[in-house]
Amino acid sequence: MLLALLVIAGVAWLVIAQPWRGLADILAQPEPEPTTSTVGTAPTPTASAPTSPPPTPTPTSTDPPKPQPCDPEVIDLVPIVHGETFETKPVTLGMKLTNTGSVDCTLDVGTSKQRFVITSGKDTWWRSTDCQSEPSDMVVTLAAGQTVQSAEPLTWDQTRSDPSTCGEDNRPRARRGGAAYHLNVEIGDVKGSTTAQFFLR
Repeated sequence: MLLALLVIAGVAWLVIAQPWRGLADILAQPEPEPTTSTVGTAPTPTASAPTSPPPTPTPTSTDPPKPQPCDPEVIDLVPIVHGETFETKPVTLGMKLTNTGSVDCTLDVGTSKQRFVITSGKDTWWRSTDCQSEPSDMVVTLAAGQTVQSAEPLTWDQTRSDPSTCGEDNRPRARRGGAAYHLNVEIGDVKGSTTAQFFLR
């Protein structure tokens, strides 16, 4: 009888107390989501747009400008006679020119541009171009203030020149006995600034 009462009392306590509800509530609670701790990190730099490289400076030329053809006005041309008095030997001739300008310039000094003329009074006795063979050009640069002279003298055999008598030996000979002669020179468009006088004896 006592055992039956104890069983009834126990069942009644279970119905009233429901001790499993606490455990069920605990099991029914959702597990807390794990929290992720943020570790402080340096901010990732944002890639900036590439900048254009600075323009490359255009190199300036340090070469001096090329000399231009000489102005005839700045060329001083002087005839040269290597001697003052001549007897029977050929007269040796030449020329000297100076760039009187302030800049370098070019000039064709080749034999194709040279002209020697010998006169006596109003009579022209000889021209270097009358019997010239194989004339050539030779362009040179004359520095400002530079003076140049004929490298090889030209000779005059004291006879009258004429294109029709270049190969003859009996051309008329120039007067002698102290007769005065003058040498005139030209080179291209440049004319001699004076004449050179000499005598034949």
